[in-house]
Amino acid sequence: MTKQTLIIMRHAKSDWSTNVEDFNRPLNKRGFKDAEKMGTWLKKQKLVPDVIVSSPAKRAKQTIKIVCEHLGKDVKGIIWDERIYEAGLDDLVNVVTEHGKKAKHMLLAGHNPGLDHLVNHFSQDRLPRTAAGKLMTTAAIAVMEFQNGITDKQGTGKVVKLARPKEL
Repeated sequence: MTKQTLIIMRHAKSDWSTNVEDFNRPLNKRGFKDAEKMGTWLKKQKLVPDVIVSSPAKRAKQTIKIVCEHLGKDVKGIIWDERIYEAGLDDLVNVVTEHGKKAKHMLLAGHNPGLDHLVNHFSQDRLPRTAAGKLMTTAAIAVMEFQNGITDKQGTGKVVKLARPKEL
């Protein structure tokens, strides 16, 4: 098996002032700005995924569509996987291993706390947290490399980049 890259991205900041159910909550102004910032960052890093899998929740959809615009990726190719919304670790590992089989560079977009658990599950190292103790802040991206391909096994990935909008 060859080296694979998994790009894990949390959706950008959502708008809590809207009176809608959680699934339909949109991004707020900062969320749109941060999604653009992270899309630009991915492009500068030359991290263009060949497979993109995202939660279908509105804030995740808006985030990933903005990122795709910056990467020049067609949004028609995005896989909207309902398992990602409110997913626990097992569901996320299943999504990654299922869709990761056919990817050299896979982007997974979703929600916390699941993404924190996923990054920690795959990571060989302890990762730096913010002053508030957070790992995957809104719009954060963890880039992981797997030398022998993506598997469901714990500790098989190495985080090579961890980017948060406020730190860029």
